[in-house]
Amino acid sequence: MPTTHIRAAARVVVLDQDDRILLLRYDEGNGVFWATPGGALEPGETHVQAAVRELHEELGVEAVEIGFEIATRAKEHVINGELTRQVERYFVARVPAGEVNPSRATQTDDILAWQWWSLSELGATHQTVYPLGLTGLVQRFLMDGPPSHPAVLEG
Repeated sequence: MPTTHIRAAARVVVLDQDDRILLLRYDEGNGVFWATPGGALEPGETHVQAAVRELHEELGVEAVEIGFEIATRAKEHVINGELTRQVERYFVARVPAGEVNPSRATQTDDILAWQWWSLSELGATHQTVYPLGLTGLVQRFLMDGPPSHPAVLEG
């Protein structure tokens, strides 16, 4: 099945005041996995605007400042029966844990759960987490600051 559709997406590496990472749990038929918040751009929307909207829709975050772009990833998968190449840009946002309120979420997009993860918990888990390499990406960001060019992630 050839790729017929390209979907631009914004994803957010949400860090709290303790440098924990917020991940969302999904079960999309291919198995259960954890991923960063985010989603496809709407017509006319920038990646940063999409990131702000997605945090509100998925997590009930009322106001957030989107920070640096730290990575990109392209992945092919089936969306609504169509093979799609999703091209993602990953941004960092600092959000105090108390400001995340899924009860205010307007579009939960089949999210089963949300959880804050320490870097050690994330590095030790045997659960599937996307994007691959997220732990190292966040460690480098926390140690070195934003990269001069976004990292290119696999998987």
